[in-house]
Amino acid sequence: MEFKKRKIKFKAWDQEHKLLMRLNSIDCNKGELMEKDHVLLQFTGLFDKEGEEIYEMDVLLLSLDKLGVFWNESNNGWYYSPLKNSNTQVPLLDVEALRMKRFFSYFELHNQ
Repeated sequence: MEFKKRKIKFKAWDQEHKLLMRLNSIDCNKGELMEKDHVLLQFTGLFDKEGEEIYEMDVLLLSLDKLGVFWNESNNGWYYSPLKNSNTQVPLLDVEALRMKRFFSYFELHNQ
């Protein structure tokens, strides 16, 4: 088995200022990452059709459909579902992501 290094990147939703931001540093306590008053959003390792990074809780466009990106704990992977019907969950694969366009973060939509 060959080890392939990957970048682990995060953005954060600043709950106080209602801003999506990149962080210069993140606190770590017993292996758990945290930043006071922020929701950490992990990079999926995937890019949209314009080469933009896709993070968890991003909203993607596929035609006129708005799709939310999330980590599926039980299936141990990145998934997406229509914002109008979160019961439909589909694995987010590279080939699918390259057909989509990142629109905004879910938090930006619901905190305006």
